Amino acid sequence: MPEPPGGLRPPPSRRAVLAALGTAIASTLTGCSTEGAGASSSRGVTLTFSWWGNDDRAARTQEAVRLFEREHPGITVRTSNGEFGAYVQKLATQAAGGGIPDVAQVDYRQITQYADGGALLRLDSFVGDGTIRTSEIDRGFLRTGTFQDRQYAVPQGRGITGYAYDSALYQKAGVSAPQPSWTWEDFEQANKAIAALGLKGPDGRPVTGANDGGGNEDIFETWLRSRGGQLYADQSRLGFTEDDLTEFWTYFDRMRREGAVASAADTAQAGSTETSPMGRGLTAADFTWDAPFPGYTTLLGDQIHFMPVPTTGGRAGSYFKPSMLLAIGAHTAHPKEAAQLIDFLINDPRAGDIQGFTRSTPPNRLIAANVAKTLEGPEVEIYQYAQKMEQYGLDAPPTAPPSGDVAIQTAFTRVYQRVMFELATPRQAARELIDEANRELR
Repeated sequence: MPEPPGGLRPPPSRRAVLAALGTAIASTLTGCSTEGAGASSSRGVTLTFSWWGNDDRAARTQEAVRLFEREHPGITVRTSNGEFGAYVQKLATQAAGGGIPDVAQVDYRQITQYADGGALLRLDSFVGDGTIRTSEIDRGFLRTGTFQDRQYAVPQGRGITGYAYDSALYQKAGVSAPQPSWTWEDFEQANKAIAALGLKGPDGRPVTGANDGGGNEDIFETWLRSRGGQLYADQSRLGFTEDDLTEFWTYFDRMRREGAVASAADTAQAGSTETSPMGRGLTAADFTWDAPFPGYTTLLGDQIHFMPVPTTGGRAGSYFKPSMLLAIGAHTAHPKEAAQLIDFLINDPRAGDIQGFTRSTPPNRLIAANVAKTLEGPEVEIYQYAQKMEQYGLDAPPTAPPSGDVAIQTAFTRVYQRVMFELATPRQAARELIDEANRELR
């Protein structure tokens, strides 16, 4: 799963007094290593560890790594990190060149590609002998790091989708705060009610209900799952039909034509939270992930809250996705030490306290519950939201998508833009997308 759409990092939490780690941030961003202490039972083992993320995540991760080094004398961890897009490209280059780092943060969409390509080490033996402990991780969620029923990565954060929404505008339009059981029909009516207020944004243009979600593959997957469907039947076949996609695109196309969701031009230019229609004061809601949600409150105010993605007749299509996972490079010279680092970052309570919710909810349930006690403001809200959705009932997540999904995701947005700009009907665009997707999956 890529870094959630929007790109605005959440504001540092109360414990982001880690600003004192400014020097650590600087060394991390330039790829410098942290220094281990003492002489070693592992006799001078050096591990490489890379991840993507913002400065707060870098500082916290660096501090957790230093603690690992103190607990494992003689193991030095050389760290590097960067912005998501550049990181993904670099990792792909490393994989093609025969060696990703000893420990690497990987995206949900990369598991199949790298596992099938022999770039990742199987972790089953380390999970089996307890080197990497998984007893406090939900079994269905742990499966997101598998390929062909073999464990290749372990989730490092548990994320879930929803909508950031302006509760003041919803109240003004007479729309009740959405509950987990609200439906896609309710969502459409809410968008129309907000548009009917006749409000104007900062630039004088009409305020609508939400961003146009037709080009977002994640929204489509949630919509599809709420109807009992799935995005992929297996690693080489789509799990939906032309009729399914036509219905979905018709739904958003209708709302856009009626002025209930953002215009094509405003949707197309959204590249971040700030440039999204909601960020520019033109809509009352925007689909997002839990981790970047606090950024909306910083930008727009405390009236912004997190609401569930609509259901079909009460059936939720949302599920818990790994915000990112940890994997071991297939060519590592130190597999056991790499596994120990993964276990430490995921299961050590002190490491959990340091890292907090910088990668969404920690996958270890005990650590998540403990760290949640320190959260404030919107961070508390997203934790409580996840708890609420878990109690409501969600289907288990699918295993990692096929390697072609990255290209299909890009095509999904591109092809729907033809619908937005009235260059193709939803049916024509659906046929085009499915033909392109089938070629990617061959």
